[in-house]
Amino acid sequence: MPSENEFPVVFENLKSILKPYASKLTLKGNTEDSFYLEGAFNEKWKKELFFASAQVKKNYVSFYLMPVYMYPELLKNISPELKKRMQGKSCFNFKKVEPSLFDELSQLTKQGFERFMKENYS
Repeated sequence: MPSENEFPVVFENLKSILKPYASKLTLKGNTEDSFYLEGAFNEKWKKELFFASAQVKKNYVSFYLMPVYMYPELLKNISPELKKRMQGKSCFNFKKVEPSLFDELSQLTKQGFERFMKENYS
C-alpha cells in the first residue's frame, strides 16, 4: 500500500502538469503542498475563474481541473482508470505516481486550457 511519504513525489508530478500554464494564467499559490492557477478577471462572472490546482491532502494528492466541470464533454473519452480517480465533477485523487494516468491527465489539462483560452477566460 502506498505511503504518505510518496505524496511529495506525486505532488511534484501533478504540479509539473500545471507548470507550463503558469506563465499564461495567474499563479495564486505555490507552496510545498499546493500549486494553484486562475484565469484573469472575467466580466461575466465578476471574478477570476479557477483553472486548476494540485494539493497534498491527508489521504491522497488531489488534482482539481475546473474546465472538466465547465465543459463535461472533455471527459467523454477518458479511460476507465482515470475515471476511477475522480471524486466529484472536477477532482482526481492519487496516492502514488501513475505515469500513464498522469500522461492522460496532462492531455486533458491541455484540452481544458485550450477551451479556457477559446472562451477568453485566461
